[in-house]
Amino acid sequence: MPHHADRPTKTCAQCGRPFQWRRKWKAVWDEVRYCSERCRREARRPGSRRLQR
Repeated sequence: MPHHADRPTKTCAQCGRPFQWRRKWKAVWDEVRYCSERCRREARRPGSRRLQR
């Protein structure tokens, strides 16, 4: 079994895709909302289509 199978996951607030914990997010994991820089930028654009769930 891969070593990353037990990493925590979240769902991206913009696109709705699941993403896993990364080492660079170690100190701020509770604040991470987006899976990528692109999703973060899109969420900040006026009139962006946010995930409706």
